[in-house]
Amino acid sequence: MAEPIRPLCDELIKAVNVMMEAESSQTYRLEALKFIEDFKEKSPFCVECGLQLAEKSQTAVVRHFGLQILEHVVKFQWNNMAPQEKLRLKNCTMGLLSDGTHPILQEECHVKDALSRIVVEMIKREWPQHWPDMLKEMEALAAMGDAQTELVMLVLLRLAEDVITFQTLPTQRRRDIQQTLTQNMDSIFTFLLGILQLHVNEYNKLKCVAGLELKTKAHWRVGVATLNTLAGYIDWVALSHITNENCRLLEILCLLLSEPELQLEAAECLLIAISRKGKLEERKPFMLLFDEVAMNYILSAAQSADGAALCKQSSGVVVERRYTFLKRLCQVLCALGSQICSLVGSDVEVQVPVNLNKYMEALLAFTTHPSQFLRSSTQMTWGNLFRHEVLSKDPIICQMTIKYLRSARINLVKTGFPSKNDCPACEFSRVDFDSDEDFNCCFNSFRAHQGEAVRLASKIVPFEAFQIAREWAQYQINTLDTGNTTPVQWDAMTFFTESVFGQLFKILEKEKLPIDEGMELLQMVVNYETRDPLILSCVLTIISTLFPFVKHQPHFLPQVLYKIFPAITFELVEERKAPRTRAVKNVRRHACSSIIRMCRDYSDFILPCFDMMYEHVKRLFSNEMLLTQMEKCALMEALILISNQFKDYNKQKAFLEELMAPVTAQWLSEEMRSVLWDPATFLAYVGADQVISDPDTEDQMGINRSRISFCVYTILGVVKRARGPADPEEAKAGGFVVSTTSDGTPIYRNPCAEPVQALLPNLLALIRTHNSLFLPENVNRLSKTFTRVYDIMEMEKNSVLGIPQQVLDSYDSPVYRNIDERMQGFFSSLYENCYQLLGNVGPCLQQDFYAIEGLAEQIVGSAFIHLDSVPDHRLRPLVRLFMKQLVMSCPHEYYDSLLCPLLGPLFAYLQQRLSFRWQIINQRTSLSAQEEEAYEENHVTQEMVEEQLLRLVTREVIDLLSVTCITRKCPELSANKEDVDGDEEMVSMDSSQGIQINTPTDELSELGKSLLRSEDIYMNLLTICFNSLSWKDTVNCQRTAGLLCWTLLKQVLGGNLLPEAVSWLYASVLKGLQMHGQHEGCNAALTQLALLIYEALRPRYAELRLIMNQIPDIQVDALEQFDQKAVQPAVSKAGEKKKKEQFKRLIAGTVGKPLGQQFKKEVHIRNLPSLFKKPKPTKDMLENTDAAGLIALFSPDRDHC
Repeated sequence: MAEPIRPLCDELIKAVNVMMEAESSQTYRLEALKFIEDFKEKSPFCVECGLQLAEKSQTAVVRHFGLQILEHVVKFQWNNMAPQEKLRLKNCTMGLLSDGTHPILQEECHVKDALSRIVVEMIKREWPQHWPDMLKEMEALAAMGDAQTELVMLVLLRLAEDVITFQTLPTQRRRDIQQTLTQNMDSIFTFLLGILQLHVNEYNKLKCVAGLELKTKAHWRVGVATLNTLAGYIDWVALSHITNENCRLLEILCLLLSEPELQLEAAECLLIAISRKGKLEERKPFMLLFDEVAMNYILSAAQSADGAALCKQSSGVVVERRYTFLKRLCQVLCALGSQICSLVGSDVEVQVPVNLNKYMEALLAFTTHPSQFLRSSTQMTWGNLFRHEVLSKDPIICQMTIKYLRSARINLVKTGFPSKNDCPACEFSRVDFDSDEDFNCCFNSFRAHQGEAVRLASKIVPFEAFQIAREWAQYQINTLDTGNTTPVQWDAMTFFTESVFGQLFKILEKEKLPIDEGMELLQMVVNYETRDPLILSCVLTIISTLFPFVKHQPHFLPQVLYKIFPAITFELVEERKAPRTRAVKNVRRHACSSIIRMCRDYSDFILPCFDMMYEHVKRLFSNEMLLTQMEKCALMEALILISNQFKDYNKQKAFLEELMAPVTAQWLSEEMRSVLWDPATFLAYVGADQVISDPDTEDQMGINRSRISFCVYTILGVVKRARGPADPEEAKAGGFVVSTTSDGTPIYRNPCAEPVQALLPNLLALIRTHNSLFLPENVNRLSKTFTRVYDIMEMEKNSVLGIPQQVLDSYDSPVYRNIDERMQGFFSSLYENCYQLLGNVGPCLQQDFYAIEGLAEQIVGSAFIHLDSVPDHRLRPLVRLFMKQLVMSCPHEYYDSLLCPLLGPLFAYLQQRLSFRWQIINQRTSLSAQEEEAYEENHVTQEMVEEQLLRLVTREVIDLLSVTCITRKCPELSANKEDVDGDEEMVSMDSSQGIQINTPTDELSELGKSLLRSEDIYMNLLTICFNSLSWKDTVNCQRTAGLLCWTLLKQVLGGNLLPEAVSWLYASVLKGLQMHGQHEGCNAALTQLALLIYEALRPRYAELRLIMNQIPDIQVDALEQFDQKAVQPAVSKAGEKKKKEQFKRLIAGTVGKPLGQQFKKEVHIRNLPSLFKKPKPTKDMLENTDAAGLIALFSPDRDHC
């Protein structure tokens, strides 16, 4: 060793030990790290020291560090090394592979991994052009022994991962290597299979010979490494390599399923192979796995693994490796199911397998396994089989469908929680789930999938499904007295019954319906009595499910209604003031929902019972303590739904006036008017200005809050439910048509119009008062008890942050909220309901609402007042529930009189507010480290809530803008994942195709054209859109760039835009690229937008060229060439794709890096000379290249270092 190297190595060893020793102080550890990093970056002796430290005489930690130094040299210094230095390092590395490691069982895994990484990094830089014999050298190394064979496997696996899976190298190099791998794949697979068979055979020979355990284990280790490497290739190679020689690879893998030490890796390879997509013709050989021999191997392996998965000696503890193997086998069977569904009935003419019955029995065995994971894994396959046009009619599938339905009765019972020990599934759940909440979440997903499968199965065998559901329901009803029934079993039976009968009513004709048996079952359910609220809730569900049978025997309807009505007032205790348990609240709410659903779906059928229901509701209303305000409103909604069938305007109007009379009187009273119109009086009325010292004190002002809430709920229920007949003739005969338009279209009137119109002034006053509550002088009126009542609700905060709601199974505990929480809930729900009501008035009243004189001024003076003080979480209902609904429902003739006067000031305000709020977010810095940790954590959480809320508000504003301005003629991205109405769905896009950018079919809506006539309004719209491109929200950026910006901008291109405005618009797009360009979808949308603007405006505005000149690292010559084509478009002959690529390269300097990449040292891999392509090379394709010098340097016969 040269003199300077020895002491340097000693220093490095010392530094590594300091870093790795637990006793080292932070200061020493940082000093050691700095010394090591400085050495790797600056020292000229990296290779020498790395080789010295990697010698076998060193400890594993030091050797690993030495190899890391060598990897660093290859990654960051390779391009600057002389050819002889590269040769020396390559030869020394190959020497380490051949003789630089301990025997296979003694060598540390991390040392092997580090050594393989060095070789792969050299391959990525030199193969195949400068190292054509690399594969031959690897093959020669593998012949030297077990340790070398394992290292070769690691090299080949990591090469495939870097090139194919992670793609951690430039495109040209990746193509070169992938192409060469593909061309040599026959020899690679032959090599891998040969190694696998050799070592598996040796393993089988030696495993029974005493005294040769180490040699046996060495062969096993190589076998595992080879299978892992195969798994890295099977996923992407041509299917022909997998199915060659009559599926030899699959045959070997099936044989290995019976080897306990290799079966898991073999199963993973088999799973990857069978899961492959591709041409159906190429996948046809997979059907060989349905042969008798292959299926027997799979089933016998499953049976032995199932027996070994639970260790009997350890009281049933799960053996994780065996259980994991069982999971993989289950997934293999499911993948086979996908293949058979794709192939049978297709153009490749594959017949139904002879052994289908054996396969189905195996699938059913996994479906009935105690493991929740295994049960869940099979559901998608069952659904595919039941949905398949050919297979679903096969007699074997029909027989298995009945067995599946019977197994579902067990699977749907929610048992197996990891915290319990009441069934065999608990042991498996403890392996698969961290908590009961995780299990519950998974079970709910499983139940949804199983419900879909049960519905599909009911289509195949409807009568058998009916009998199974009927028997189960009868069993649960008849076992009441024995005490064997539980709410969990009732819940499962109810879900099953609901799934089955829901399909029967859809697919069976009236004549084929088993009406008598159905009515008999419904009679049993109606006669069933229980005081358990959980079971009663299930009873209500079954009644709703079986209700269509009642249409065939109308005389039974009163019995059904009399069964449901008592559930609305269900109580467990006589003390009415005691807090109700969650289960009791749920069953009462469930009963109300059942009544509403029946009245909505069967209003004409229930109409004869209207008078009876109305009288019963009146009796319930006479006792103030029986019903909550929400329950009263629900019953009123049910009556209104039935009244829609009166088909007589005057009769329906009279009923609605009578129903609303108490609310109308209260809402229009002088007392309520004074409360609703004055913030101070309002706060005093609801009790928010009172100090409550004892939280258990009776809430004196609760009755006042409930009065306001009841009035708003009632009005909302009326405008949501009251409608005239849908049939034009019935509407005309009933007096619902007041006149016709010029083109003969009838103009309808709603019977609730007059009573609701009278209530609107106070509603607008309440909204104005509510906005005024956020003013400082009114916030100061809150007592210290209620200082946080305007804050965002905890449930809403969790929803904003994406924190899943905690599973609540504590049905027996009372639902108790302190007075502060009740007050907060009152303000939150009242605010949302007011805007929801205002948003529903338009669709309900139509011209009776839109034509109100001075309506725009009234709304501006109420909903838009004091918005500066309104927090973001309160601004969202205004945009989403009111303005969006108003825009979508408003007729064209009211655009100028109503919408333009509203949207103009609203968008102007929103533009200022959002710009200011995003400026604060962008400038926000973290708190200093000296702050207390608890405060810092709370503060950071609050900042996260504020930022995410701002994102949601921004998306809703952009959503409102798109609804206002764009005529939708193509799919688009959803504005807000939280949109409870589900108006829009997220569109999944292939990244290779890029963003679905505007096309000429995206047009400005009629409302957008009305807004275009006002320059101020339209400029505000453009400002919001182009500003939002650089706000920290990728979803919003991609949506706005792809849908709005160009559609709005192209409308004003023909005008005289100021040069400053054009510069700002273009710079805004480039700022968006700087902020979001690292995201592929955003990059595509923004690049397309920038190109459209440049092409459209560059001929008139030279300022765009000046902006382009400022882009970092821009190629001046390329810019000049592109710019000339933009200025003179007629000269350009380039295709669109080529032009986009040129422009994308020009503006690449604007694209910002993600935070995690900003300070990362870049790895530069140079492209090598292009490969000489041959049609079908029979040998190594690199026999003749121009780089003969480097090939000679890397030739295997050169002397090693």
